Amino acid sequence: MESQMTKIHWTAALVVLALLPPAVLGQSPQERLDAAITHAQEMGIPVSLLQSKIAEGRAKTIPMDRIAMAVENRLRNLEQAKIAMSRGAGNVNAAQLSVGADAIAAGASEAVLTQIATSASGDRRAVAVAALTQLVLHGIAPDAALLQVKAALANGPQALATLAAQAGAGGRSPEGGNSQGSTSGPSNAPRTGGSSRSTPAQPHASPVPPIARGRGGR
Repeated sequence: MESQMTKIHWTAALVVLALLPPAVLGQSPQERLDAAITHAQEMGIPVSLLQSKIAEGRAKTIPMDRIAMAVENRLRNLEQAKIAMSRGAGNVNAAQLSVGADAIAAGASEAVLTQIATSASGDRRAVAVAALTQLVLHGIAPDAALLQVKAALANGPQALATLAAQAGAGGRSPEGGNSQGSTSGPSNAPRTGGSSRSTPAQPHASPVPPIARGRGGR
């Protein structure tokens, strides 16, 4: 999950370069980072969410101009997430904003994010948004992913946790690699050769339908 979102963040940052106004392009990377931090503070966005991106880029010895682009792009996603989730839930914390920005980066719309924020509360909200993000990353259309998350929310915390686990594992190949190049990986195929111990019964949990690719999937 983390590696997929990291690739999305840094790839999207390169696209943002073409959209930046000339005034921004004339600034040094550090000035752009300072401006992003200041803007986050003005918007009520925890600056730690940007500082972690800066630290990540420096740890990977990424050039400062690319770090600035990634931070600016992350800030845009955080702004969209804050607007969308606040509309549906009022106050949202840093963890919820972070997964909300991930959902925006993955391709979820503000409208979908608002519905998730409205449907889930407290700690369940971050789990629900993270599950939505993973479903979208694995090729399910945001609207179809929203229906799956809503169904899991209606069935209780255990159902939501199960969906989140299924979504998180959906992009892994049997060898543990990423199935990014395949749209028909193990998440869509029945498992064979396993024993009943690998899927213990959960009598108190409502069943969650297996992840299915939406008709409008990408």
